[in-house]
Amino acid sequence: MKKKDKIGLDVEIDELTNSIKNVISGDSFSTDISRITKADLKKITVKDGWQFDWKIELKHSERDVYKLTIVNNLSIVQGLISLEVRSDHVFMHLVESAPFNKGKTKLYSGIPGNLVAFACKLSFQRGHEGNVAFISKSQLIDHYVASLGATHVGGRLMIIDSTAALKLINRYFSNI
Repeated sequence: MKKKDKIGLDVEIDELTNSIKNVISGDSFSTDISRITKADLKKITVKDGWQFDWKIELKHSERDVYKLTIVNNLSIVQGLISLEVRSDHVFMHLVESAPFNKGKTKLYSGIPGNLVAFACKLSFQRGHEGNVAFISKSQLIDHYVASLGATHVGGRLMIIDSTAALKLINRYFSNI
């Protein structure tokens, strides 16, 4: 039972931005999202401050792990998301901001929102009308309702429907 308690998104949506925003200067930076590479994984370790072991996540053949980077600076990973395309929706397994984008001393805000908007965009691209599902940590259910427009459907299961997905996509992407 304890292992099951560890399951669930545990990322705070700090703010919804139009891209990602430098918290010191307020400047916004356009982003790219692409699949993570094995070379990236050398810098993405628990030892380096990442919360999850992303190598394990990549071992799940049904999941794809994507990295968020700033345009023209693809070598620095700002955040990661693990997604699984299912028969009628996209399921978010994990979302994490880079260690330097967490807490009071973070460099950039908007990372988690950007990654969730990408999951919604992928859902539309795969013909699932923007529907995204995830398991939330209990204490974050109300937070995801307020910040993402997600719907709590029972237990810790949450969904982002087409309407909420479009709002997120329109915020982060100019077209779908």
